[in-house]
Amino acid sequence: MIFAATETDSSQPESTFDLSTYLVKHKKAINLALDSALPVIYPEKIYEAMRYSLLAGGKRLRPILCLASCELAGGTAEMAMPTACAVEMIHTMSLIHDDLPAMDNDDYRRGKLTNHKVYGEDIAILAGDGLLSYAFEFIASKTENVPPQQVLQVIAHLARASGAPGLVGGQVVDLESEGLKDVSLETLNYIHAHKTGAVLESCVVCGAILTGASPGDLQRFSRFAKNIGLAFQIIDDILDITATAEELGKTAGKDVQAGKVTYPSLWGIEESKRQASQLIVEAKEQLAVFGNKAQALLAIADYIISRSN
Repeated sequence: MIFAATETDSSQPESTFDLSTYLVKHKKAINLALDSALPVIYPEKIYEAMRYSLLAGGKRLRPILCLASCELAGGTAEMAMPTACAVEMIHTMSLIHDDLPAMDNDDYRRGKLTNHKVYGEDIAILAGDGLLSYAFEFIASKTENVPPQQVLQVIAHLARASGAPGLVGGQVVDLESEGLKDVSLETLNYIHAHKTGAVLESCVVCGAILTGASPGDLQRFSRFAKNIGLAFQIIDDILDITATAEELGKTAGKDVQAGKVTYPSLWGIEESKRQASQLIVEAKEQLAVFGNKAQALLAIADYIISRSN
C-alpha cells in the first residue's frame, strides 16, 4: 500500500509513503526481538507454550504502533522496542485467555490450534499469566536510554490498561452481555473501549511517554488511538460476518453463535463501515499538528479500515 503524504510546500514534489515496506520492516524487527526475548529454559513446557502463541504470527500492529508513535514524538525504535514487545506479550496473553472454554471457547487463532488445544487449559492459563508478568519485567529491565521516571509512567499506564480498569473490565462486561437482546450502544462502546481499545491506546501513548512528550501531545496521541481502536473493533465485527475462517485465521461467525451484540447488529454493515471511516477521519485530525512526520501513523489508520483480516 502506498499513501500520498501531503507536502506543506506545494513547490516540492509529492512524496509517497510505502506502508507495506514499513510494516514488513518493523514486523521483522519485532519478531526477532520477541524470539530472543523468550528462550526456552526449565521448566520447558511453560516457555514452549508461551512461545507457541507469542510467535504464532499476526500483524504485530500494536507493537508497530508503539514504535511509530515513539519515532513521531522524537524517539527511536530501539528505545521503544522493549515496550513494543511487552504490549505484544500482553495482547497474546489476552488471546490465549479469550480462547479458553470458559471465555470465547475457540479452537483456532492466527491459523493455528489455540494454546489450550495444544497444551491443555491448565498450561494455557499459566502461559498467559507468564506473559503478562514478563511483559512488565521486560520493560523495566531492557529499556535503555530513557529516564527512569518515564519508564515508570509506561509501566503504570500499561498496567492500568491491562487490568480491571481496562482489558479485564471490558471482558467482564462482554461476558455479562452475552445472549442479552437489549445491550445498548453505550454498553457496547464500553466493552470495546476497554477490552480492545485500552491496550491499543496504551501502545500509542506509551511510545510517546518514553520520549518525554508534552501533556498536550500525549492527549493527541490518546485521542488518535482511541478512535482507531474503536474503528478497529467495528471492522472486526464486520469481518466476523463477511470473512472466511481461512481469511481470519480463527473461527468465523463466533459473535452470532455466542449471541453477542455487535456494531453491525445495531447499525447494519454499511452504517458500521461509515462510522468506522468517520472515526479514522477524526483520528487523523488529531495528528495534523505533526504534518508530514505523522505519515506512518496516518497510513496505519487508513489500513485499519481497509484490512481483510
